[in-house]
Amino acid sequence: MSTTNQTEDQLQSHLTDLLAMLGQGQFLEAQTKYLSDDVVLQEGNDAPKQGKALVMDAESKLLDTVTEFRGYTVTSSAVAGDKTFYEGVMEFVTDGTNVVRVEQVVVDTWKDGQIVHERFYHA
Repeated sequence: MSTTNQTEDQLQSHLTDLLAMLGQGQFLEAQTKYLSDDVVLQEGNDAPKQGKALVMDAESKLLDTVTEFRGYTVTSSAVAGDKTFYEGVMEFVTDGTNVVRVEQVVVDTWKDGQIVHERFYHA
């Protein structure tokens, strides 16, 4: 099935690259590469954040507290139409002592090779 200027095979390629970057802890690099300038990002039921600059600023502030990145393991992923989906577990340490483990499902909507909407569902 075709999507706006991209096929599911192209989206799978983008998703594979994105997940490899996340697995290496390259969060800001992945956002720089794949978020559209007017992206809308929503964490759970929190109010959405709009705009790449705002999203990246929030991510940067979080990463400033990380003293050890332990990994991001993706357990499943899929592509359908203009959407990608993945389930993963991320672990990191903040301020040297607080171990954070996040289990999440992420749904991304893509247009022209960039994420225009991203929603995180956390456990």
